[in-house]
Amino acid sequence: MTLSPARLDRFARHIVLPEVGGAGQVRLAESRVAVIGLGGIGSPALQYLAASGIGRLALVDDDVVDVSNLQRQTIFTARDVGYGKAVSARRWLANFDDSLSVDVSDARISAENAGSLIAGADLVIDGTDNFATRLAVSDACVAAGIPLLSAAVGRFQGQVGAWAGHLPEQACYRCFVGDAFDAEDCDTCADDGMLGAMAGWVGTFAALQAVKVLLAGVSTLGEPGWGRLHILDGLEPGMRTIRIAKDPVCKTCASAA
Repeated sequence: MTLSPARLDRFARHIVLPEVGGAGQVRLAESRVAVIGLGGIGSPALQYLAASGIGRLALVDDDVVDVSNLQRQTIFTARDVGYGKAVSARRWLANFDDSLSVDVSDARISAENAGSLIAGADLVIDGTDNFATRLAVSDACVAAGIPLLSAAVGRFQGQVGAWAGHLPEQACYRCFVGDAFDAEDCDTCADDGMLGAMAGWVGTFAALQAVKVLLAGVSTLGEPGWGRLHILDGLEPGMRTIRIAKDPVCKTCASAA
């Protein structure tokens, strides 16, 4: 692939970065990212994925836009209330950059359909809000050999982890949370509240990590950081990183690798 003069102009600030360069920008244009969940995390993440020039996007969300979403889900406007999030997000993308290739699904992702919904992706970003869905997505990524960025946020704290359980010695998301959460039993932001800007920080940080993952081996932006969980604190503010080891008896990735 070669970039047209218009695309070279659009991404000139990327291309002049030695850590990205022309080869890196071409890699982004050729990449396909599946974004699962277009809420507080997926919304700002998607904006910066598109702005980065990632050429192909798959959007998965079965929810509709509610007025309470607008406090943190920056991709939507009051006109989108009552409409599906996936379709509304595609409309935003078409207005932002009509050169992007976008597939949408308003199906609820589950263990049964996760594999088909992420098929063909170079990277999956999961911003969903319950453990059952997150584990279904993680299991599908391991089975398909696709790396995963899993992000979560609540109140004033967030986390972003990079997982590649299909690789030897690398942990998957299930290695981190275990099997006890295979149910939709976690707290929601409706119960606990959330600072809107906190969701923005986590989502844009996930987008930054996505670019790093996609450019691994092409640029000098840095290593993907598999098995590293970044914990973001909006009150301090600050960030710390911990390393998650591969669980040798994990039912998802112990034998897959």
